Amino acid sequence: MQSYDCLIDGRDVPAADGRTFEIVCPSDGKPFAAAARGGKAEVDAAVAAARRALETGDYGRMTPTERGRVLSRMAEAVRDRHAELTALEAMDCGKPTKQAATDINCLARYLEFYGAAADKVHGLQIPFLNDWLVTGIREPHGVTAHIIPWNYPAQIFGRSVGAAIAMGNACVLKPAEDAGLTCLEVAKLALDCGLPAGGLNVVPGIGEEAGAALAHHPDIDFISFTGSPEVGTLIQKAAAERTIGCTLELGGKSAQVVFADADLDHALPIITNAIIQNAGQTCSAGSRVLIESSVFDAVTARLAERFADLRVGTHAMDLDLGPLINRQQHERVARFVERASDLELLAEGRLAGDLPAAGFYATPRLYGPVSPDHYLAQEEVFGPVLVAIPFNDEADAVRIANGTAYGLVAGVWTKDGARQLRVARRLKAGQVYVNGYGAGGGIELPFGGVKRSGHGREKGFEALYEFSQLKTIAIHHG
Repeated sequence: MQSYDCLIDGRDVPAADGRTFEIVCPSDGKPFAAAARGGKAEVDAAVAAARRALETGDYGRMTPTERGRVLSRMAEAVRDRHAELTALEAMDCGKPTKQAATDINCLARYLEFYGAAADKVHGLQIPFLNDWLVTGIREPHGVTAHIIPWNYPAQIFGRSVGAAIAMGNACVLKPAEDAGLTCLEVAKLALDCGLPAGGLNVVPGIGEEAGAALAHHPDIDFISFTGSPEVGTLIQKAAAERTIGCTLELGGKSAQVVFADADLDHALPIITNAIIQNAGQTCSAGSRVLIESSVFDAVTARLAERFADLRVGTHAMDLDLGPLINRQQHERVARFVERASDLELLAEGRLAGDLPAAGFYATPRLYGPVSPDHYLAQEEVFGPVLVAIPFNDEADAVRIANGTAYGLVAGVWTKDGARQLRVARRLKAGQVYVNGYGAGGGIELPFGGVKRSGHGREKGFEALYEFSQLKTIAIHHG
């Protein structure tokens, strides 16, 4: 069984007390690797290494062009090891191999995008009084903390760490204890690609130990967090105690709004995929489908046919869905399903034969019609559960779509061009797709939420602004 240490100041470092924790494969419930159980001591060392690298080390002396070249080399190194990293991500997360392969492709693309953008973030020249020259320059925050979840570790590493390094921040990363091995592998690749020691440090461990120590560390200048709203609130409080900034991406209950004139041949495969991708363990999962009443029965009948054909298997079987991440998540989804006994189950997928008995499998389910106020239409399940909700007209659709505590992503399906724009502008979400659904969007598209889905923006050029701060310099030249 392979063992992973912390990566601190360019070196593999075991936990000071020698503790480790097991990494379990969701497909069979068996441990296949172990990682150092970092805690406060390791976080202190990692933050100190990042500070030295930034203020007195080679990393802090790098130009934006040089940092960009490192990120570009990392992108190529990820592509060179695509098969190996795909296999690791699939086993670690339990997702089908084809989905893991897409994640590794996205990781490479994030690194490529931010590598190319590193020297293209320009400052400002501000018109002022005649005897003054005023400029605004973008500077890194300093040492940034990155606490990322288990559902898309490779992708979120790319979009978070890639943007931070592009802007010159020194990073300390705490990956999720359930799935973060690709983060450690790619961090080692960064050293091979020329990133100076201390520029990127990784401390695996338990959230309540390593994660809490990192979030509360007095020498952190900015926090990037993706995870649950409950933990996000704790992160924001920790940031507020030190008056530092944070970016929070905290989940959603995203709506797909299907009008009677929608192109169903195009829409239904995308709507289905948006809830089954990664077994529904996606913050931007389209977990509510709102359907105009006049076509509700016809649309749900076609969706039901699709759900009945879905198959769940191990990551290596490469079927429509893999297992859930762990026993706790499996039990959580099961409780949601048990409480839904008052709803009509329109369709349910199937488990493949000969699955490991200890795997964490859940079948995809379609319920409908569901009241907009039902708990299953309000709470984030984080599993492959889709609720179908009828609506009467455009105003009703907008009211229902906006009627949750979340606001991450939404989809609008209609051929009416004026309606497309009207509805998109009225939906309270950080991203709105029309006749498509990106499940979080592409690398170039700013991503983040409103309301309980968090604040700040990742992805695209906007992330570079999040990982920097504007300094105004006013020169009186007489």
